[in-house]
Amino acid sequence: MFNPFAYLAARWSPSPRIVQRAALAALVMTVVIVITGGAVRLTGSGLGCDTWPKCTDDSLITTQAQGIHGAIEFGNRMLTYVVSAAVGWCILAARCAKPWRRSLTKLGWVQFWVVCGNAVLGGITVHTKLNPWSVAGHFLLATALITVTTLTWQRAREGDGAPKPRVPGPVRKLSWALVATTLVLIAAGTVVTGSGPHAGDSSEVPRMPFDWATTAHVHAIAAWLVCALGVAMWLVLRVVDAPVDTRARARDLLVVLLAQGAIGYVQFFTELPEVLVAAHMFGSCLVWIAVLRVALSLRERSAERDEVPAPADAQLSAV
Repeated sequence: MFNPFAYLAARWSPSPRIVQRAALAALVMTVVIVITGGAVRLTGSGLGCDTWPKCTDDSLITTQAQGIHGAIEFGNRMLTYVVSAAVGWCILAARCAKPWRRSLTKLGWVQFWVVCGNAVLGGITVHTKLNPWSVAGHFLLATALITVTTLTWQRAREGDGAPKPRVPGPVRKLSWALVATTLVLIAAGTVVTGSGPHAGDSSEVPRMPFDWATTAHVHAIAAWLVCALGVAMWLVLRVVDAPVDTRARARDLLVVLLAQGAIGYVQFFTELPEVLVAAHMFGSCLVWIAVLRVALSLRERSAERDEVPAPADAQLSAV
């Protein structure tokens, strides 16, 4: 049976740097589509294309009658193909690298299936007329994609040996507490969005049955907990004399948290201007990436990889 990936792998051997760039491209494009998805909601373009997978019942693309809202929504849909191309490049680069690292290929395919799942959920969101629970799930799946692309990017820069801790056990437990609390923070943020005024469409769209101010306060409490854990992590890493790069990751997290907190409070007291809401969404992506990078920097993997030698290498080893 013809396997196009094996065919290309026999003819192209990307360098480790190319594989790393491919993994980074998938991560960057994931963040970009999160931001453009937020732009769709903030401009009231959520139903600019009123059906899915077509833009209208009679047209695959946006029509002049749909105006700017149709163009914005359709543009965001088209960006899904760019994300898919970036993920495809990541899969292909990982598959063609010599030696073949199965772990990277598997992570690439996980990215692919998350993209497919989120595309379907996006269609469900349109068909349910921007149901806030579906919109929240759409963002959470995008966060899952950020998780996998960040992990892939990190794994592309290290080996496939068994992970070895770089800090004591209690510090690693603190990192898991930081990760878990940040997940709660992100989930609470989707509830704030689902209860707030930016419904994603100019018409009346149902909101989550929660008081917006109350949910915003709960979100703020979770944010303060994440900040406290971030400061604790930074201090503890200095106490245990953690590697320089690990301490740098904790410092980066504190900087991102500070900026994100400032934007969050300003947008709350200025009645949610669209520009600040978009900046806060971008900040949410950066916070999650920074938290993951801190957690991943607490261990290292040697160059002992679960690699599969290239066909030529296998033949040479048999001689």
